Amino acid sequence: MNQILQRRAFGRFVMAGLLLVSAAVASVRPALAADEAPDALVKRLSTDVLESIKADKSIKAGDLTKIMALVDAKVMPNVNFQRMTSSAVGPAWRQATPEQQKRLEEEFKTLLVRTYSGALEQVSDQTVSVRPFRGSPDDKEVLVRTEVRGGGDPVQLDYRLEKTPGEAGGWKIYNINVLGVWLVDTYRSQFAQQINANGIDGLIATLAARNKSNSANAKS
Repeated sequence: MNQILQRRAFGRFVMAGLLLVSAAVASVRPALAADEAPDALVKRLSTDVLESIKADKSIKAGDLTKIMALVDAKVMPNVNFQRMTSSAVGPAWRQATPEQQKRLEEEFKTLLVRTYSGALEQVSDQTVSVRPFRGSPDDKEVLVRTEVRGGGDPVQLDYRLEKTPGEAGGWKIYNINVLGVWLVDTYRSQFAQQINANGIDGLIATLAARNKSNSANAKS
C-alpha cells in the first residue's frame, strides 16, 4: 500500500513540475532565458505558471488536448527530451535506429503526459520556494532544488538543467527529482526489463500499448 501511495504522489507532481517550470518560457525572449541564472529562471517561471494553471479550468480538469498543445508548444522547447529519453533507455539507445529513437521519444512523451495529466488537478494554493543555489557562472550543468508548499507537507521537487548554446539555447531540463526519486532513473529500470526481454521494438510496443490503454481509460 505504501508503494502505491508513493507512486501516486510521484505521479501527481512529475508532469506538474515540468509544466510549472517551463510553460511560461514562450513569453520570454531567448536572450533573457539564456542569460538568466537557472535558479532565478525556475523561481520566476514557477510563480508565473502556477497562476496561469490556476486560471485555466480546462487544464486543471485534465483536458488532454489542451495539455498536449501546451506541452508541445511551451514545455518541450525547454526540455532536452532526447537526452531524457536516451538516459531512460540506457545503452540500448545507441543501437536503436533513428526511426526507433523517434518512436521512443514520441511514446515516452505521450506516456508522461497521459500518466501525469491528473497532477494539474492538484494545483490550488501552492507556492514554490527555491532553496539556496550552489553553482558558478561557468557551470554547464546545475541542480536547482525547490519545495512546493501548500495543501499538505512540502514536496521536494528538484531539477537538473544543462546550458545549451545557440540562438535557441539556454537552460534546459533533463531530469526531475520528486520526493527523492529521479524520473529518468525510475523509468530506466522499467525500460531495461523490457529491452532485455524483447529488445527495442518490444519496448516501443509496450509503451504504445500502455498509451492506448491510458487513452481508453480516459475516455471511459
